[in-house]
Amino acid sequence: MDLPTLPLPRFIEDVRAVAPPPGQAVDVEWLPDGRTGLFFRVFEGGRTGDIWAAGPRTRAVFKSTAGLARTVTLRFKPGWSVPLLGVAASELTDRVVPLEDVWGRVGRELCGELLAARSRADVMDRFTRAVALRGGQPVETASGQLARRAVRLLEGGEVRVESVADRLGVTARHLRRAFTENVGVGPKEFARTVRLQRAVRLAATSCDWARIAADAGYYDQAHLIADFRQLVGLTPGAFFKRAGGPMTQPKRITSDFSLPAR
Repeated sequence: MDLPTLPLPRFIEDVRAVAPPPGQAVDVEWLPDGRTGLFFRVFEGGRTGDIWAAGPRTRAVFKSTAGLARTVTLRFKPGWSVPLLGVAASELTDRVVPLEDVWGRVGRELCGELLAARSRADVMDRFTRAVALRGGQPVETASGQLARRAVRLLEGGEVRVESVADRLGVTARHLRRAFTENVGVGPKEFARTVRLQRAVRLAATSCDWARIAADAGYYDQAHLIADFRQLVGLTPGAFFKRAGGPMTQPKRITSDFSLPAR
């Protein structure tokens, strides 16, 4: 059967592979970022695994999981949950559910397909086939397009939802409805995650919290600390000390997707 070719860079933001040394747990630090995606795990031995649909987070999650040979995460660009998964992003907010519950048989079979994947290109090809088998070419909805245009403005530095709505020619209420359905959180909440992620990147190379706060878009340092406490559950300093020292990026065991032979 001929299947449609999907322009994956249009939908997929990145693919991340983690392959810990034998016996070492995989540490996950999942900060709010307004992204939805798939999370695939291979258990030790390489013969079994599972695959999950993961919605956007409104609060950070920190966990450590043992017994894994590798994990692969496909992160979708904001706004593509409905065409790719077939469900509103808001149905997955703060949830991680088996892909089989979302896609049925195709989701179950994709797990087996990914167990056999040997490269990044192989993973993407098998994912493409699964999307095509499920429903063909993803269809861009008007509300999804509106949400993605708003995402670009918010990530580009616009901070007021009303200003974004004005620039897009819609009411703030209409924008919030489209944004929540397609991104999984409201535009105001998404803007907070943009500031948080920007602060994390800046703090990797600076210890001047007042400057970081200003450059990331916070009113002041106190505003930054308050957002960290609410979204991450830690002060900025405590968050980075978890990673092994102040101003150090969280540690991750990553690979370029060169997977070990089974």
